[in-house]
Amino acid sequence: MRQLPHSLYRTSLRGTSWALTLLALFAVSWGVPLTASSFEWTPSDEEIKKYRKSWNPFSHGPVLLQAVDIQPKGQASVREFLFTQISERSYGNQLGFPTDSRNGPVHLYSLAPSINATYGLTNHVEMGLAFGGTAFWARDTDGFNRRKGGPDTSDAGLSDTSLIVKYRPIVQDPDGWRPSVTHFNQLVLPTSKWITNTGKPPGGFSPLGRLPNTRFGEMGLTEGLMFRKNLQPFRISAATFYTYSMPGHENGLTTYSPDVINTRLIFEHILDDKSGFGYNVEISGLHGLTWRADGHAMNKGQQNGFNIIGVEPAIQWKMGEAWVAAAGVLFTVAGQNAVDAIYPNFSLFWYWSKSGKVIMR
Repeated sequence: MRQLPHSLYRTSLRGTSWALTLLALFAVSWGVPLTASSFEWTPSDEEIKKYRKSWNPFSHGPVLLQAVDIQPKGQASVREFLFTQISERSYGNQLGFPTDSRNGPVHLYSLAPSINATYGLTNHVEMGLAFGGTAFWARDTDGFNRRKGGPDTSDAGLSDTSLIVKYRPIVQDPDGWRPSVTHFNQLVLPTSKWITNTGKPPGGFSPLGRLPNTRFGEMGLTEGLMFRKNLQPFRISAATFYTYSMPGHENGLTTYSPDVINTRLIFEHILDDKSGFGYNVEISGLHGLTWRADGHAMNKGQQNGFNIIGVEPAIQWKMGEAWVAAAGVLFTVAGQNAVDAIYPNFSLFWYWSKSGKVIMR
């Protein structure tokens, strides 16, 4: 893929302008006038009350995507999440399916527990923090690849830390087709490198469990748009995230890695409103680009790009008045310059509210 002209690089550096432009176009598509006197960038109290009275049973929600609708003001949640990876096959440099993957050259096994905490600062803004650990075992030596055995490469320590701000300018209309729209901002701090100097797993990416997926041990800035619509008994969510990989430093040199795009599409079918029991079908995509938003020439990472597309069947259920859980297995269904893997995972949410009654986001 050819690199973008420098004029487009400069355009991409305008921070949130691309996201706000998309939001404006989306608003126009729903017939929302954009005059200063008639358009507000926050939902009214009446719109929020109307949405909260609509069908939206207390349940876990998507496993591979943070909630699109934000926490109500003063409500908090803590998510305990375990994400694992088993990979013994890899895709070549052409996009292919699992039947096209080949054994090796890396066999990777990893565990990634994490904790994600969120708090509703207002009814329109949510603050978040995500941190955790990682442990991996990899067989990628020349001797192993020649079927002569060899030592494993392994390490364990802290993973990276994410600081998150979500802003919801549009809340869905239960009586129409307008979905909730949320602007996602994330700053990734490489605490794996700063504190424990945790080794990078083969492939160099943090597990898909803490979304959006970023480069392990590197600082990154992520912006995204998230959408959600409830259509009883279904909930549909989608999101796209762009991560800018900030320049790094190794051995006295400044390093430049390609940027990445994450995509998500989730269908939930709630079978029992009271128990919150239902099943999910979640589609996850990770795409390594062949350029950087700042236009710098790349000297690190997969400069030829890569693609990973996975599908996860999952179930979710309610464990109590403040506890919900979900479990699933993500399967790679297509890939290019990437590993072919399965990712068993389990997620547990605990909610807290000043009123004592949890409001489903």
